Amino acid sequence: MAIDDPNDLERVDQEIRINELKEQAAELTGGEMTAWEADDCPPDLAESFWQNVVAYEKAPLTTKFQKLLDVGINLPPPEELSDEQLTAKLWEVIDQLARMRAFLERTDHLSDRELYTELWTNLLREVNPDYPVDENSAWHLDILGGCSEEDIYISMKFYTDEEERQRWLTDFPDYEMPAHEEPPYDRDRYLPKR
Repeated sequence: MAIDDPNDLERVDQEIRINELKEQAAELTGGEMTAWEADDCPPDLAESFWQNVVAYEKAPLTTKFQKLLDVGINLPPPEELSDEQLTAKLWEVIDQLARMRAFLERTDHLSDRELYTELWTNLLREVNPDYPVDENSAWHLDILGGCSEEDIYISMKFYTDEEERQRWLTDFPDYEMPAHEEPPYDRDRYLPKR
């Protein structure tokens, strides 16, 4: 049966492209992918989403540490820096990360030295796809994102409001909730934001 409506041909072509992208994404993830798409999702948005999924899965792997080195940021070990040098280096790293669309969160419980050490030792060395970014991109580096018992404790102590603390206690009534304290440092409000 011939299709006379060129718009219908365009729609069919787009559906084929979307299905091919979904198949590519499934192959790239070895079938280890969970996805859901709303029935009323506009086809242009769906196609763009699946193009991004495929690009992300195909991207070479790197670290933020390497990307910082690649743009000329020297990253000396924390113990080689005086307190003054370390604070200046920390803000240089924070500013460059923001240019790379990576933003730190929940850092006020750490001194500058503790934060730089955590970045230098762990967070900047996590391997991730080297995915192209634009002004709408944002990679959030949550210092407490590991969800360990210690992360939860620190979050409850310094960052979580009373309503969330009560919800947590409803879900986990045996949890020993720490008393709320203001974080010892005041950095987060100065951090670059998306």
